[in-house]
Amino acid sequence: MTQSNDLIDRMNWRYATKKMDPAKSVAADKVERILEAARLAPTSSGLQPYEIIVVTDKAVRERIQPAAWNQAQVTEGSHLLVFAAWDNYTAERINHMFDLTNQIRGFENEGWENYRKMLLSTYPQRDAQANYEHAARQAYIGVGAALIAAAFEEVDATPMEGFSSDAVDEILGLRTRGLRSLVIIPLGYRQEDGDWLVKLEKVRRPRDQFVTEV
Repeated sequence: MTQSNDLIDRMNWRYATKKMDPAKSVAADKVERILEAARLAPTSSGLQPYEIIVVTDKAVRERIQPAAWNQAQVTEGSHLLVFAAWDNYTAERINHMFDLTNQIRGFENEGWENYRKMLLSTYPQRDAQANYEHAARQAYIGVGAALIAAAFEEVDATPMEGFSSDAVDEILGLRTRGLRSLVIIPLGYRQEDGDWLVKLEKVRRPRDQFVTEV
């Protein structure tokens, strides 16, 4: 089955860029749309239990690069997105999101308030590591949204888990903010000369091996 529309075409265009052109910078409006896509991504109970740190400072990215197996895209790209999940669910964090919802919608709902009480009686009492892992799964939804948005903007993006979270957390001061880094994404533009992957055909399992219809 061959499909073609703007989004699918751009998803076929994207790949995990290995060589970015350090002379090219991603325009601010494109970066903002990529970030907005991640901000609008769905999360469990609407808690948005992660944040994105946008690193443009070259000196800071040069400090991060050795902690990311010296992957060149960290400094060759113009922006580095660091997705960092909450290290735990606290009553303060849960209440903030419920209060924000009530403020924006302009009313309180009994069912919604009962749901708040249920989360408050459950999440903060759980093991912090289990809560972090749950938050991290929500952050990955935002990662996916950002990657799709980058493709739509024709911006190259390379998601990376190959880095020392402890080192990046220390460089960016994340642990003091109750955050733990889990994915970094350099944004930039491919430099075909020197990128061994750029000309290779995208490989994905065919639909009949990937989708089951019941």
